[in-house]
Amino acid sequence: MSGIAAAFLPPSTDLTVTAFDRLKQMVPKLSHRGQAEITIAAFMQKDGLRYSKAPQSSYDSLCFQHYERDPAFRPHVAIANLHSRGDRPNDFGEVESTPKKPGTSRPIAIALDGALVNGGKLRAELLAEGHMPADDTDAELLLNLIDRSFNRDGQLYGAPTDYENTFRDIDHRIDGAITLLLLDGEGNLIAYRNRPGLRPLEIMQLDDGSFLFASENCAFAGLKGELRQLLPGHIINIDGKTGSWADHSLSGGPYKARLCAYEALYLGNPDSSIEGQSHFQTRYNIGLALGHLLAQRLQKEKCSAPAIVSSMPHTGGPYADGLFAALAESGVLAERREVVATQFTQRTLIGAASQRKARIAEKYRLSQTELTERTIVIVDEALIRGDTSQAVIRMLLAAGATAVHWAIGSPPIVSPNYYGLGIETLEELVFWRVWKKLPPEQRSRTLRFHKMEPEALETIESSTAASIKAATVTYLPFPVLVSLLPCRPDGFDLSPFTLEMPTGAGQKRADRNLRQLMADLPDSEPIHA
Repeated sequence: MSGIAAAFLPPSTDLTVTAFDRLKQMVPKLSHRGQAEITIAAFMQKDGLRYSKAPQSSYDSLCFQHYERDPAFRPHVAIANLHSRGDRPNDFGEVESTPKKPGTSRPIAIALDGALVNGGKLRAELLAEGHMPADDTDAELLLNLIDRSFNRDGQLYGAPTDYENTFRDIDHRIDGAITLLLLDGEGNLIAYRNRPGLRPLEIMQLDDGSFLFASENCAFAGLKGELRQLLPGHIINIDGKTGSWADHSLSGGPYKARLCAYEALYLGNPDSSIEGQSHFQTRYNIGLALGHLLAQRLQKEKCSAPAIVSSMPHTGGPYADGLFAALAESGVLAERREVVATQFTQRTLIGAASQRKARIAEKYRLSQTELTERTIVIVDEALIRGDTSQAVIRMLLAAGATAVHWAIGSPPIVSPNYYGLGIETLEELVFWRVWKKLPPEQRSRTLRFHKMEPEALETIESSTAASIKAATVTYLPFPVLVSLLPCRPDGFDLSPFTLEMPTGAGQKRADRNLRQLMADLPDSEPIHA
């Protein structure tokens, strides 16, 4: 998980506002995409490229001391990367640079959102050709691919760079979910989005000719200009000396974006929007639908006090608000208050199991509230591995709650995610851990995934509830999710719920993973799509 942003001000502009000032407006609004660190590269004609970093604690008042100490450095181009703390280098993108190699190459920095699926294959190709990546990140791999293109085409430092040809070659070679911002030693800015279009890149063009780029359109709040998205399979190339720009299709397209469903359900800031509908509204509507389903279950319980509706902070709030409203419409007595607090904002989705377990134990705490003999409804946007939910349920029951119901604003997560979210295998998903314990007949019925019958979904729900020690688990049915998304289903990558991956290499990897899991269960039935 990461976020990227850039600002380009025309070189002729009177810099009362610098590119760095623009980033200070934009980056804090993207802070949910990466809570560990911000890295930045900025360019000024007489000083070239400079780099700096800032820790998570500076998001509210963004401060890069490297720049603040030198008021004479007033860059007109800058790029930034917000990244999460992960255990593997590929768990986040970052601003990375490659030094100028005299006579052949040029200094460049890139900010990367997303991940490559075929990174191992590409690294093997580079090594076979004598290239030695400095580290194992996707950003470093892409830098080497760019550098190889420069050298292969004989592009000498100081000569005009054919970025269109370079990225055309890259776009045909890579498989994954990539948006990328590149800043070179001439002040040229390149924005790139690969063909599948899984990661968004929003653009705002101001009246003074400035360009702003960001992973989400909430970053442009308070600014006025023409807003649009970079299309999949396109680059925008802005000349650092003149400010002239061009939007190039890399393969003749057009390619339709299939935006990752996690953007609307989990990753995106509630204030961001897709086709005019905010993520907050999407999540609230999902909560409403989920609440009407849960009401039928709660009405069967005899509770001496209203159920407490709470969210998983900091992403479940809109879901819980909608669910609470639905319970009220259904006549279920409930109160809305938060019973779970967090010690820090960093997400616990990414990382090795042992380190994630330690972070979960450190992160979540009870709010100062009385829970004895109370029924708790926790609303979460997704149930992925089940370790966070199980830890929170254990904490609530220990505080005296009589029952904890887990309401989930999405269908069962059945698929890994090889595109930057760090969900690498089927075995780590709670769905598959539950599925492997079912009798063979029930396993067969539930392998229809998003097409499974209601009775099969209920089997998964009851088995999952037993696994995490919840009173009940309520998933949002797949058809309901599709009806509430802000655009047609073909505009979203819904692979988390279908196992139908959005790219070829991703599908091959998922199929191998599934075959291996099935091989461990000789009595399992074949998949019925």
